[in-house]
Amino acid sequence: MKSLFKVTLLATTMAVALNAPLAMAAETAPAAAPAQQAPQQAPKNAAFKNDDQQSAYALGASLGRYMENSLKEQEKLGIKLDKGQLISGVQDAFAGKSKLSDQEIEQTLQAFEARVKGAAQAKMEKDAKENTEKGNAYATKFAKEKGVKKTESGLLYQVEKEGTGDVPKDSDTVVVNYKGTLIDGTEFDNSYTRGEPLSFRLDGVIPGWTEGLKHVKKGGKIKLVIPPQLAYGKNGVPGIPANSTLVFDVELLDIKPAAKADANAPAPAEAPAATQAK
Repeated sequence: MKSLFKVTLLATTMAVALNAPLAMAAETAPAAAPAQQAPQQAPKNAAFKNDDQQSAYALGASLGRYMENSLKEQEKLGIKLDKGQLISGVQDAFAGKSKLSDQEIEQTLQAFEARVKGAAQAKMEKDAKENTEKGNAYATKFAKEKGVKKTESGLLYQVEKEGTGDVPKDSDTVVVNYKGTLIDGTEFDNSYTRGEPLSFRLDGVIPGWTEGLKHVKKGGKIKLVIPPQLAYGKNGVPGIPANSTLVFDVELLDIKPAAKADANAPAPAEAPAATQAK
């Protein structure tokens, strides 16, 4: 569990940076440990004379690491803040000699927040355009491979093993093992590494899966190349940038028809972000 100090510091820093009420940051921190429990003791470091010194340094180091990571993220957006001025601002505030009034600080932070949001939006649009172009190129190349078929929706699939029996219907629950990657090979989901297959109702996931698994039978294997409009489009999700073309290698282990499902059986596990419906 994260320490109370670390979580409180992080929440407080975010509140200041985004001009949020400090009360909100306080509410983010977890409740203090019960009185009957002995407080956790930190290991002593010889560089400090006492606990207060070490605690103060730990808070400062935690703030410094957080701000360093924050600066790196902002640089990716084209915003490069002066680290020396940041340090000077902290030192001047402690000394009570700030060069900016409270009003100037508030206005500056509000303008900075707007800059970050604008830059993030611009980067997202730029990345989305590039991802569309790269995805189209990848799909065009994949479509030329042996056995690849393309549907009217734009879905590309390649049956590696047909399987036996009937194909699944929208209302069926399917049991699958799969690996999902971006077109550059970056893996964002893998049931094999989790050590267990996934069960979900076929009409409860992204359109590319709902359509794609109807081209394979129980025991079959299929490769799906799913265009953005059948996945997450311009929104994207964590780990999957906007307008990404997704590649899935899927093994259909079982099909459980809805009509034969036990009414008292527990609901199937929720599909992970990579396969959830939008």
